[in-house]
Amino acid sequence: MPDFISETFSSVTNTTLLVTSLVSIVLGVLIALVFGYKNKKSKGFLMTVSALPFIVQIVIMLVNGNVGTGVAVMGAFSLVRFRSVPGNAKDICSIFLAMAVGLATGTNHLLLAGLMTIVVCALAFVYSALPESSASGEKELTVIIPESLDYDSVFDDIFEKYTSSSELVQVKTVNMGSLYKLKYTVELKDKTKEKQMIDEIRVRNGNLEVICSRAKTADYEQL
Repeated sequence: MPDFISETFSSVTNTTLLVTSLVSIVLGVLIALVFGYKNKKSKGFLMTVSALPFIVQIVIMLVNGNVGTGVAVMGAFSLVRFRSVPGNAKDICSIFLAMAVGLATGTNHLLLAGLMTIVVCALAFVYSALPESSASGEKELTVIIPESLDYDSVFDDIFEKYTSSSELVQVKTVNMGSLYKLKYTVELKDKTKEKQMIDEIRVRNGNLEVICSRAKTADYEQL
């Protein structure tokens, strides 16, 4: 090992560095494969999750009990501003797991890193293999109405007929204030009668725009 590297890792042997690095890389690849199973992930995301344990491990070894180095590393990382596209809870879990594995291998707790990876990846694999629930009839309903209609109760009778629950979650003026855009979260009693409900709403709102889509869940929230 070159002298400058030996000085940096003064308390770490060549064998320890090699073994911990290999474990970090193998566990990182395993995490990427498991969390990418049945999920459309970009190559960049999978590469990042694979490399993150090794990167964190090296950072921890660089600090290695040195307070000055620790403060310098903390300052360097504080300069990084993270940007993310809309992700989901699984992405957060995979990133935190990869970081935790790097911390464990960096402090030479290889057994703990392996056990943690196996347990969390097993849970992720089981939940990924489960079929998606399709029983829920929850929908997001967007309706445009003229300003002459009272949006508080304009569709109450229709919702009572076709839904088990309904909630007005947003009101927005459009077209220079001459129209209202209403957003509802509704739970359909019978999904096969969605068209009948929309037809009755169209009669009520003067055949203006009506959009009925799948309700957003926390899985689509931005990281």
